[in-house]
Amino acid sequence: MIRNLLGAAVVVVTGSLPALAEDWSGQVTPYVWAAGFGGDITPFTGAPTLSFDKSFSDVVDDLDGAFFLSGYARRGELVFMGDLSWSSSSKSGLVPPGLPAEGKLTQRSLTLLAGWRAVNNQGFTLDLLGGARAWSIKSSVSVAGGLMQASPGKDFVDPILAARANIAMGPQWSAVIYADFGGFGVGSENTSQVLATVNYEVKDNLWLSFGYRQLNVDYRSGGTEVDVHMGGPLFGATWQF
Repeated sequence: MIRNLLGAAVVVVTGSLPALAEDWSGQVTPYVWAAGFGGDITPFTGAPTLSFDKSFSDVVDDLDGAFFLSGYARRGELVFMGDLSWSSSSKSGLVPPGLPAEGKLTQRSLTLLAGWRAVNNQGFTLDLLGGARAWSIKSSVSVAGGLMQASPGKDFVDPILAARANIAMGPQWSAVIYADFGGFGVGSENTSQVLATVNYEVKDNLWLSFGYRQLNVDYRSGGTEVDVHMGGPLFGATWQF
């Protein structure tokens, strides 16, 4: 079982891949996601519900680090996609009756999908996929220098159904629209994701992408409730091989 993975996301892919019946083709995309966060979190039974709505500038102030990487591979009509996301944030302050406190939230996700190219026209392709997204959400709270502390965390896996469309817009331009939906009460109650990018071919095997990504998850189990959404613009660079 995949451990310590939280999520998000979905895959940033650009350009059209050669339709080779026997040879593999693929691409790798590191990307920056300027995501804001909003929603409600109840870490455990009896704990207060934390409601928040942060813009990307607020998130950056508290960000310790982040890493996002996606990949895509195809052979003939068979397609595979994957996405790895990690972010860690911390914040310090005071809690009643004026005690110093520090909190940290770490999120990881790994999405793995496989599917089939259902439509393969010159200017339009459509991939239909299924797979899973493994999540890990871990938070820690320390009050008065460790006098009181707690580190609740949850790991779970969601089944996912997805579709990805690639639309040719010109000799060097394309658009990608991706959507997935899952959970179905197996891991979370539900999770969904939408991504749209406009892609420009800088040179052979190198594309730049600009777009928007929205990721939602609603998880409820054992007194823990996480109902959050993350959304914002993204920028990526894709190397094809």
